[in-house]
Amino acid sequence: SNYFPGFLNGPPSSLKSIVNWIFASTEGIFSTPVGVMASYIFLFVLFGSLMIHTGAGELFIDFALVATGKMQGGPAKAAVVSSAIMGTVSGSAAGNVVTTGTFTIPLMKKTGYRPEFAGAVEAASSTGGQIMPPIMGAAAFLMAEYMGIPYIQVAAIAIIPALLYFGGIFCTVHLEAKARGLKGIPFNELPTWIYLLKNCYLVIPLVVLVWIVSAGIYTMAVSAAISIFVAFVIGFIHFLLTNWEERTEEDTFGSVLLETCKTALWTAADAFAAGARNSIAVAVACALAGMIAGCITVTGLASMLINAIVLAAGDFLIIGLILTMLCCIVLGMGVPTTANYCIMAATCAPILIQLGVPLVCAHFFVFYFGIVADLTPPVALAAYAGAAIAGANPMKTAFNATKLAIAAFIIPYILAYNPAMVLVDTTVVEVVMIAITSLIGMFGLGMALEGYYRGSIPWYLRILSAAGGLCLVDPGTVTDVIGIVVVGAIVVMQILRAKKTLKAA
Repeated sequence: SNYFPGFLNGPPSSLKSIVNWIFASTEGIFSTPVGVMASYIFLFVLFGSLMIHTGAGELFIDFALVATGKMQGGPAKAAVVSSAIMGTVSGSAAGNVVTTGTFTIPLMKKTGYRPEFAGAVEAASSTGGQIMPPIMGAAAFLMAEYMGIPYIQVAAIAIIPALLYFGGIFCTVHLEAKARGLKGIPFNELPTWIYLLKNCYLVIPLVVLVWIVSAGIYTMAVSAAISIFVAFVIGFIHFLLTNWEERTEEDTFGSVLLETCKTALWTAADAFAAGARNSIAVAVACALAGMIAGCITVTGLASMLINAIVLAAGDFLIIGLILTMLCCIVLGMGVPTTANYCIMAATCAPILIQLGVPLVCAHFFVFYFGIVADLTPPVALAAYAGAAIAGANPMKTAFNATKLAIAAFIIPYILAYNPAMVLVDTTVVEVVMIAITSLIGMFGLGMALEGYYRGSIPWYLRILSAAGGLCLVDPGTVTDVIGIVVVGAIVVMQILRAKKTLKAA
């Protein structure tokens, strides 16, 4: 730190002390991230990989298509829903884009969506998989360790912000489809509800996992191991039923059973191999995050950065929030989710806590802004992956994805000022009201961004719609009333204007 100029200058640190701190203590490589990776994350990554390889991933996509495919702009809505569900077992932005995007992006383009918008929808939705409980890109386990609260509490806290995020994207793609007059997928090209009901047993492992973790009967590692075993059994049953249906007259039950055993074992081996490969990337990210956090701590840079931002913010929390947001986005560019959160938890979260933001809200603030670095130009990895599949301009795709993910830029500020959204000092009735009014607020923001509802919206009404939407997203009686009045008035005005235009025509 003695090589840094100005206020960042600190006491000299010898190379020996830094190396000892990073490699021979529990504050460097072998710190909390690596410990959590070895204890929990590795098993949950294997579980998610096995679920996807045994057919659950296809079931999620089919469910989204059946639920939303025939609506206006159905493929885009299916991308949002399938990515949200896939995020419960995957939690990887790039993995989600590749898994669901290869199917949904061509469908979106075929329906009439612009290539850059199609890629952006998939990128924004897939990035949302990292904030979707229960796995949340493996960051949920790290957040539980850093905050010292149970993992199930972290997952519960994340539900409302995640719903708002996906609700905002859903509203925007709906309004885009309305504005462009896009159609849905023909009914005869969609899977059937009978098919879904026939294969719904594939989600049993996920139900078992949530039940065991919620009950708190076993440790996280044992819960994951049991869920992996259940996923293998359900996968075996799925392969057996599929092979039995496809058997020929010469096939006996014994030959079908033997073939099923081979298929199940090879599939499990492939799933575990894929999970292990994915875990290597996460483990390396955790180790590097520990090294970075260790260097920042041992050199005193963390405390200096905290003091500098607190001093710059003064009595204005908003200044500290903006500076912290910029730190998170810049430091998070090109860094995996897990490493990103670890670095943010060591450097930026203490800043907000010192400014008076509650512990949970501070950690969720830095987590969200670390996530959106995957969408924010110039280094928008998820958007680039979506653009590659869509054959679109990467930078245009990144800007569209940033617009779609507007909720991720707003919700953290709301949390910092009003922690009720993360279930702090609130009741069940208040939580329900917060969820309803916030979703209406996201619709207001969607109208402002798209400039369309039953017709084109003038620029001044778009500004009012954005203001009303923000009021509704902010939990509070006064702001909710103002938001309802403003957004409701704009909706009524647009409906009357559309009727007048139709009558004149």
